[in-house]
Amino acid sequence: MDRELLKRRAAEAALEYIKGVEIVGVGTGSTTEYFIQLLADLKDQIRGAVSSSERSTQKLKEIGIEVLDLNEVGDLEVYVDGADEINPRLELIKGGGGALTREKIIAAASKTFVCIADENKYVDYLGRFPLPVEVIPMGRSYVARQMVKLGGRPELRQGFVTDNGMQILDVHGLEILNPKEMERTINDIPGVVTVGIFALRPADVVLLGTPDGVRKLTRP
Repeated sequence: MDRELLKRRAAEAALEYIKGVEIVGVGTGSTTEYFIQLLADLKDQIRGAVSSSERSTQKLKEIGIEVLDLNEVGDLEVYVDGADEINPRLELIKGGGGALTREKIIAAASKTFVCIADENKYVDYLGRFPLPVEVIPMGRSYVARQMVKLGGRPELRQGFVTDNGMQILDVHGLEILNPKEMERTINDIPGVVTVGIFALRPADVVLLGTPDGVRKLTRP
């Protein structure tokens, strides 16, 4: 079945979680863009959104939804975003779209993190998708050497600068069997802004689009 249809199914299922919510946290990526499209019909029912990227901000404004500053609104009830990989504990790899730092901040500030994806993103363990690491440019080479020590093959994401003015190393070849430990280890490396492992703050609910409908996973 068309993966785009599966993404849209997952996005539609997420609407159930924003009923009665005034301000919605909105992530970044192709599945989340389907969710943003669906918000167009609900713009009179929500006061605004907090966005994780300039791209999502633009798309929200295009459909008439006000984008608010997280510093001004405080904690959020619900955050809806996609993922590049999801394991059975609902730990994630995110950052394929380059917005991992802002995504991690909004996830941390949200009571409920709803992750939407097609079924192909569900894996036994994390690491087949290259792990994004946002880095301060002057520390890029140092961080890359530390990634090699951890068993990875880092590659600079060419021609890409994050919304924070930083660079991204995509680290190939890792088997992330202990995501929490790996997240802490990489975050502690000088020069790292953040790593795209979401294990210390995993998703609360995952909605997977499948040919048979939407499969709902909750944290064990």
